[in-house]
Amino acid sequence: PAAGHDADIRLTKISTRARTYMITVDCRDIEQIKHELLVYVADNVGAMPAMKLHEFVLSPIEESEPVSHTEVVATIREFLDSIGEIRNFAVITKGDVIMVKSVSGKVIQREERAARGSDGADGMFLCTHCGFVTQYEVDYLNHVKIHYI
Repeated sequence: PAAGHDADIRLTKISTRARTYMITVDCRDIEQIKHELLVYVADNVGAMPAMKLHEFVLSPIEESEPVSHTEVVATIREFLDSIGEIRNFAVITKGDVIMVKSVSGKVIQREERAARGSDGADGMFLCTHCGFVTQYEVDYLNHVKIHYI
């Protein structure tokens, strides 16, 4: 009876883990737009994002609703299409890792100011993590630090 009980516990843990897996999106070839991609995908898929050095991880908000690989891939392709880069990049799935790879050797370049968070037009600074907006660069830079604590 005790051995059967332990097996039931193990099976429960495995099945729970299968439903609540995390998806990693490797952004090495698109570093300049990683933050914008993270916000777009997390919002459209309804997942909890976590930023890493060259990638981000998506995890489900609710355990009963796992993150769909298919939906994440489709959303990444939609984002690349919206910025006119769909022909230059491939979205490749390998297990729980989705890679965005350059097929033409192209590197996306963004202006320095846009990479910092300002849209450049009206002098406002926008946090790509949460949508915080300010006209002061110092406030923006201090705000961004809270996302990495």
